[in-house]
This record gives sequence, C-alpha cells and structure tokens, in this order.
Amino acid sequence: MKLVSVMVVMAGVLSFSAMAAGDAAAGKNKSASCMACHGAEGKVSVPMYPNLAGQNQMYLEHSLQAYKKGERSGGQAEVMKAYVSGLSDEDIADLAAYYASLKP
Repeated sequence: MKLVSVMVVMAGVLSFSAMAAGDAAAGKNKSASCMACHGAEGKVSVPMYPNLAGQNQMYLEHSLQAYKKGERSGGQAEVMKAYVSGLSDEDIADLAAYYASLKP
C-alpha cells in the first residue's frame, strides 16, 4: 500500500515538473500581446492588472491553462480566455518561465 502511495505522489511530482518546464527566452518572444495589460517585463502601470514579473512559474502556467479551459470566471477572465485560446501548452510553459524569471 505504501508503494502505491509513493508511486502516486511521484507521478504528481513528475507531472508538475513537466508542467513547469519552459523556455524563458522563447517566452519573452511570445509576450508581446501580454504587454498591453501586464506591462513591459511584467510590471503594470494600471493597478487593475496583476504584475507577472517574479510570479511562481507553476502558478502562472496553471492559471493560463485554467483561463484557456474556461475554468476561471469574473474580472478579466473572458479577455484572458481570448488571449490564451490559441496558445499551445509549450507557449504557456514558455510564457510562465519568462515571467517567473523576471525581477518583481
């Protein structure tokens, strides 16, 4: 029973590790459409939008996936869904890696 529990935990860790993989340089190249709301280098000038610079990479990736799947609502969720609907999983991982790599 303990072996099964360990295997389940390890599978979860490995899936989170795969989810967190991304290319920050590629993400920078893909971030042009994000700048309108989230500012240059992930720092906003309009307080209604969140700063992305320095955010946790897995959180960013999970959030973008949730917007894409329509799992988030309220606020700017519909706007975000429109922006991320055409992104691949690799695009999302790259963007998350880029914003996580920036200084807050």
